[in-house]
Amino acid sequence: MELTSKQRAYLKSLGSKLEPAFSLGKSSVTPETIAALDEYFAKNELLKISVLKNCEDDPRELAEIIAGRTRSTVVHTIGRKIVLYKPDKEKPKIELPKASKN
Repeated sequence: MELTSKQRAYLKSLGSKLEPAFSLGKSSVTPETIAALDEYFAKNELLKISVLKNCEDDPRELAEIIAGRTRSTVVHTIGRKIVLYKPDKEKPKIELPKASKN
């Protein structure tokens, strides 16, 4: 899903208020981690992940990997925090600002 800059800014503001729901450590991204994230996305549309210092992988690369495997969108990665967005297909809870027409 492509986000406009306005939509991305809106989701960033929501994400900044969230506490990380998951932490990635030394084992990084495992199939079990992806399953747990999918479960989380079944109930929530916005997810914040903390990448611990003992995780040697680059947070930006991890964000892209996780987004691909969970079919979500990277809102942003700042430091060792990742914010992902995956709208509910049937009943979206977060109403994004409309994309402006050019």
